[in-house]
Amino acid sequence: MKKSILIVLSVVLAMGTVRADEGMWLPLLVKRLNYADMQAKGLQLTAEEIYSVNNSSLKDAIVSLGGFCSAEVISKQGLLLTNHHCGYDAIQSHSSVENDYLTNGFWAKTKADELPNEGLTAAFLVRMEDVTNQILGEITSSMTPAERANKVREITQKLVKSATEGTTYNANVREFFNGNEYYLFVYQTYKDVRLVGAPPSAVGKFGGDTDNWMWPRHTGDFTLLRVYADKNGNPAAYSKDNVPLTPKHSLPVSIAGVEKGDYAMIMGYPGSTDRYLTSFGVKKELDLHQPNVVKIRDLKLAIMREYMEADPKVRIMYASNYASVANYWKYYIGQQKQLKRNKVYDKKIALEDEFRKWVAADANRTAKYGKALELIEEGTKAEALTEVANTYVIEAGLQGSASILFAFRMGRSLAPVMKDAAALAAAKARFDEQIEAHFKDTYLPCDQKLFAEMLQLFQKNVPADQQPAFMQELVAKKFKGNFQLFAQKAFETSVFTDKNRLQAFLQKPDQKILDKDMVSIVAQDLFAMYMKMTQAAGSAAAGLQEGNRLFVAGLREMQPNKKFYPDANSTMRLTYGSVLDYQPADAVSYNFYTTLDGAMDKEDPTNDEFVVPAKLKELYQKKDYGRWANKDGKIVTCFLTNNDITGGNSGSPVINARGELIGTAFDGNWEAMSGDIAFENQVQRTIVCDIRYVLFIIDKYANAGHLIDEMNLVSTPVTALAPVEQTPVAPVVSPAPPKGKTTAKKG
Repeated sequence: MKKSILIVLSVVLAMGTVRADEGMWLPLLVKRLNYADMQAKGLQLTAEEIYSVNNSSLKDAIVSLGGFCSAEVISKQGLLLTNHHCGYDAIQSHSSVENDYLTNGFWAKTKADELPNEGLTAAFLVRMEDVTNQILGEITSSMTPAERANKVREITQKLVKSATEGTTYNANVREFFNGNEYYLFVYQTYKDVRLVGAPPSAVGKFGGDTDNWMWPRHTGDFTLLRVYADKNGNPAAYSKDNVPLTPKHSLPVSIAGVEKGDYAMIMGYPGSTDRYLTSFGVKKELDLHQPNVVKIRDLKLAIMREYMEADPKVRIMYASNYASVANYWKYYIGQQKQLKRNKVYDKKIALEDEFRKWVAADANRTAKYGKALELIEEGTKAEALTEVANTYVIEAGLQGSASILFAFRMGRSLAPVMKDAAALAAAKARFDEQIEAHFKDTYLPCDQKLFAEMLQLFQKNVPADQQPAFMQELVAKKFKGNFQLFAQKAFETSVFTDKNRLQAFLQKPDQKILDKDMVSIVAQDLFAMYMKMTQAAGSAAAGLQEGNRLFVAGLREMQPNKKFYPDANSTMRLTYGSVLDYQPADAVSYNFYTTLDGAMDKEDPTNDEFVVPAKLKELYQKKDYGRWANKDGKIVTCFLTNNDITGGNSGSPVINARGELIGTAFDGNWEAMSGDIAFENQVQRTIVCDIRYVLFIIDKYANAGHLIDEMNLVSTPVTALAPVEQTPVAPVVSPAPPKGKTTAKKG
């Protein structure tokens, strides 16, 4: 009983009020919800200077990069700054053993030297609009979940068409608060984004997997790109006739440095959070999903590493893929640990108990929200029945061996044109591009081993009745359970594991050949198994979605005076807070910044993760820092803020009180890796690459001062505003339930 009371009290204290550093806010609503708090923390801009449709504002310098990272415009010539790991795929795609830009870095001396990147886009937000009333106004309580979804889809299509017809814009409508609100987002998306500059991986990826998600950090995690447009400033595919984009706004770059307590704001495109996840979902993550992702990726990384270490060419081929797999391998290790350490499951239970009491205290609430948690529990239990199999289908199956996913995609593309000679001929160029891209980054001996080992792990850990047909019909019967022999035969005969065989097959494609192709059989069976399990859980998934919608709606009604923020969903968000140190554990205290001294202390020439380039060491020894040193004559590499970010925010600008760039966000910290599910007010931090370290590398290391000449540098420190006295905000307490017991609230 005492433990329960303590849990409830902790929830009230931690979540009763919204901390200024917590929350991913829609810029459209900042003026109404956050502006006073932002001013109190030191902001010196108007709300209109942050987000405006009619005038230039900060939003016009913020970019969604390829839909997976963020970036910022830092010159009037369309120059973008993002993270090194966000540009990693582009750098890798241009690298070879002869021109190893991953190892040596790349710096375009002129605009003519900048390298195009097919498929990489830069999207600028034109405007966002609340369309909740247009959508929910046509939803009735009598609709089934399927009918509701169809109606939302129908209205969404009309809204998107209206917003883009006759323009060069693209748009989408996204749901918020689990389907309780909807917003329209209109973008101008540029298709010609070129690589301008990147430091060597020994700078941009310094610390590697060992330091990933860790503090202290000494990583120069940045890349420079440039957006090009046609002569009228409109989006266009790559052409030598395109010109650098003249942006609506570019961020001034502050070289004055930061101090503890300084105002810090981040704008970007956070990918996904699940802050409203219930205890049922937390348990499923801890018990089923995350441990299996870690197990699968652990083996996958070991196999890739074996071949990468043996051959420099293979190292370059797999560099981007390896980094991507490793990132979330370590992420899930950390999240499991911190979910347990921070007692997130217990906090969720306490909140749900209070929600039940609040609902039960009123007949109308019971009628409206009484089944919310029941629906969530039932839906989660149904998902749990196939959670392990679904994880293996994706992680070890469709994304295990590159040849499997390639075979699946090629098979789907071939199906509608296989019997139509004209359509097949028209699709030839597209097929040729897919083939070149696949074989360029696939080392077949490595992929064959991944094929065998991933499928064997699948067979070992997934119940037999949830395994794809080929496991029994092909592997068990024909190859006596020998996955290595099965993989060898599959790769020797499949049209998808040899470029010449595939190109010959495309001259006269035959479905009968595909029906016997073992790699194709594996791909089709895996997808069929995935669809079968998805359909089996369909009704439960609909119930889960409905339960989540009602639960979040109820929480917001339960706390009418609380300022709620929606989960991240790859739409533009703003978060604000301060430059701040932290204390992660008893007797442990971390400073808010690191210096180049720390990188030199970590140097280990025998470990690829901690190699210091010779030129950087020379600059350090000579203290040849130019104007980029701090007041103590040191190069600051990274600093901390208490901003609320997640994946997708990588590359986001960190902006001071005057709207000037002070760094680029690139990571979170180990102690708060449960933060995507439950924000940790005391220890959650954003790790930022200090803009002066970026400029130092560009200037002194790369001798690329012409890029700095494009920027608007500001050396004057921000003048702090006088502190604004605030009235303390009391925790929000819901009406007392029967018998006088107090209730806990969610923040």
